[in-house]
Amino acid sequence: MKRCVFADTFYWYGLANRRDQWHPFILQAKASLGVVEVVTTDEVLTGFLAAMSGNPLLRLAAQTLVNALFIDASVSILPQSRKTFLDGYALYQTRPDKGYSLTDCISMNACRAEGITEVLTNDHHFTQEGFTILITR
Repeated sequence: MKRCVFADTFYWYGLANRRDQWHPFILQAKASLGVVEVVTTDEVLTGFLAAMSGNPLLRLAAQTLVNALFIDASVSILPQSRKTFLDGYALYQTRPDKGYSLTDCISMNACRAEGITEVLTNDHHFTQEGFTILITR
């Protein structure tokens, strides 16, 4: 069985933005993975595109990356639906003491549904839910 990892907005942002402070760490994590299937969601990509939209060069880099993801056989993009929203919102409501975003909650649910335990992020919220983050300094 091929190893699967989940890619969070943090990963896509730092991968596409060469000026991001995390870019070298993200490249290092990517190189260390070897052959893996990368799973992400429409919601994550929505957040990524929003984060990159304020600068024309970053916006173009984001578009280029997302277009490449659509045709990359090693990347699976899980579709957004009313169910993913409602299930994510249910988790969001059960964690009032956490700073989880709705996208984080949807991502955590996706990881659980796909049996994924490793996340391409540095977001400690994922560790609070029992996942292993793969990007550290």
